[in-house]
Amino acid sequence: MKRTTEDIKYELSTEELARFAKALGHPVRIAILKYLGHQSCCFTGDLVDIFPLAQSTISQHIKELKNAGLIQGEIRPPKVKYCIDKENWEKAKHLFEDFFK
Repeated sequence: MKRTTEDIKYELSTEELARFAKALGHPVRIAILKYLGHQSCCFTGDLVDIFPLAQSTISQHIKELKNAGLIQGEIRPPKVKYCIDKENWEKAKHLFEDFFK
């Protein structure tokens, strides 16, 4: 009997790894994470000054990273402050380490 994707049950860790991998699937997102890794935090405007992209493009990449749980944002009107979500960052590192073993 042929198995379908509906028959396959994924572990939660597999789903988390896929979510993190998808978020890392664009070079700009990797660059943003590298930048944030060397800063305590930054604002969207800081990223627009660093990367030669429109604010809307930066915002879209930030949204993807935030949805994946790799960064977190704190609203400080009229700006949003972003930083690495340390707990999820550690989780992602361990999941990737286990995957590549």
